[in-house]
Amino acid sequence: MNSDTSRLFIRACFRQPVRRTPVWMMRQAGRYLPDYRAVREKYDFITMYKTPELVTLVTLQPVERLGVDAAILFSDILVIPEAMGMDLQFLEHRGPVLARPIREDGHIDALKDVEPEVDLAFVLESIRQVRRELNDRVPLIGFSGAPWTLATYMVEGGSSRHFGQIKRWRFAHPVGLHRLLEKITRAVVAYCRAQIAAGAQAIQLFDSWAGILDATGFNEFALNYVHRIIQQIRTPGVPIIYFARGAGTWLSRLSRCGADVIGLDWQVDLGLARRVLGEKAALQGNLDPTALYAPPPVIRKQVREMLRQYGPGSGHIANLGHGILPDVPVEHARAFIEAVQTESPVWHTQQTATRPEEP
Repeated sequence: MNSDTSRLFIRACFRQPVRRTPVWMMRQAGRYLPDYRAVREKYDFITMYKTPELVTLVTLQPVERLGVDAAILFSDILVIPEAMGMDLQFLEHRGPVLARPIREDGHIDALKDVEPEVDLAFVLESIRQVRRELNDRVPLIGFSGAPWTLATYMVEGGSSRHFGQIKRWRFAHPVGLHRLLEKITRAVVAYCRAQIAAGAQAIQLFDSWAGILDATGFNEFALNYVHRIIQQIRTPGVPIIYFARGAGTWLSRLSRCGADVIGLDWQVDLGLARRVLGEKAALQGNLDPTALYAPPPVIRKQVREMLRQYGPGSGHIANLGHGILPDVPVEHARAFIEAVQTESPVWHTQQTATRPEEP
């Protein structure tokens, strides 16, 4: 793979001229891939993300099978609560479970400070191994959960329908919630810095539960901490992506976080987002993941519409508006990648670089 292709994703993150739109998919190393399912039949999920050789294997699967323009490390956002001392399990048909959720101040005090080189050494070794195997074919994205989303899991004890526990903390005990968020923020900063030092070439912060907040709460309990993290992990040449699901109502607020790239879910109008954010950040997204159930010709049509909404020029990384679903046919995933790679050059006839320097 030539150097131009290997830098395509990074250049687009910094809104530099590119010959076509780069594309990858959230949750691209996952159950929709037969190769992944074959590995998963032999190992449980925690064993997989704690074993660098297995992480390397599954991280590279979509690169080799689909030809995506970036790899994202196979891991999980809940490695941080686990490293802080919480008991984490993944149960079939239920998902992640934190056995003793945070319900009082004493539980916050009991959380340990995270030393990534010790507590998360398996992640850092995985990054090093993946980088060696990739050999700069495409960049490697590291990631972390954002503080609000991690706090939500830690207080709720897992996924939730109504988020009653975290909302009780927000309104009845905001001082305690801020203490928890401060502690998580320190862990996320240390973790992201360690990933970059190990070789991660971009960092994505996932704020999956940002959308359960109102505008005031989003500013106070989510965006404030994300802004601090981005300031503290900023590294020349390493773009930072912030994906806040359900936060599309607050596009102007998202511009304040300082990220190089704003990830958009499928409910956001891409053209509107570009008008609001396009001078401040690149945009990532945002095809509805369920569009991949359609036959390939329809997927191509949907891709054309997404590219049309963004318009010509750089600063767009094509992606889904959330993770790929596990029962999507792998041929349809490939059709999405191919459609972006073949249809997007027409949109790059007018390229304006807002950052002329090489990252």
